[in-house]
Amino acid sequence: MSLPALSLLETRVLGVLVEKQHTVPDTYPLTLNALTAGCNQKTSRDPIIDATEAEVQAAIDRLKALSLVVESSGGRVMRYAHNVGRVLGIPAQAVALLTVVMLRGPQTIGELRIHSERLHRFADISTVEAFLAELSQRPAGALMVELPRAPGAREARWAHLLSGAPAVPVADVAAAGDGEQVTLGELTALKTNVTRLQDELAALKATVARIAQELGLPPT
Repeated sequence: MSLPALSLLETRVLGVLVEKQHTVPDTYPLTLNALTAGCNQKTSRDPIIDATEAEVQAAIDRLKALSLVVESSGGRVMRYAHNVGRVLGIPAQAVALLTVVMLRGPQTIGELRIHSERLHRFADISTVEAFLAELSQRPAGALMVELPRAPGAREARWAHLLSGAPAVPVADVAAAGDGEQVTLGELTALKTNVTRLQDELAALKATVARIAQELGLPPT
């Protein structure tokens, strides 16, 4: 199904539900209190947020309307579970990769493999790459995208598209552009200019020395 763009808090709620399903199965589905604590967790989260229970509840209500979250009324409090794989029509391996990015922000392939360990253990990097390719080429609409490699970075990072196209910092774009221009075009020109200036300086020094000699001045 085609989904509207989700907010940061909505993707955080989904990520927490998937994560806790695997890491604390005894307390899953989660209560509102537990879900809020997971959203505001200070570790394994980027960015760190400070959402209220009312804000998390509002996010849950919207996700319920999209069938991404289901509610259970067993016990004395309401509990919530995710429905990500079924709604998006993707396997558990893809859900794991999507979850890591929803919780931690853009990640390299190596980081994705390491950080998804508790959700799904990928055999190797090539397996991660295969699932990323599926997510980025999904016929119903891409869910992941490879970002332009940041200046100085050895690997590109991957971001989710559940909140629309990710914003690339202007500074990174400008720096990347400058790096390409110097590397591909300006370096040769700069070297040529330096050589020319060195030749002109040598000729100028020779001219000054000749004039000084003609005038009987001491050499400089």
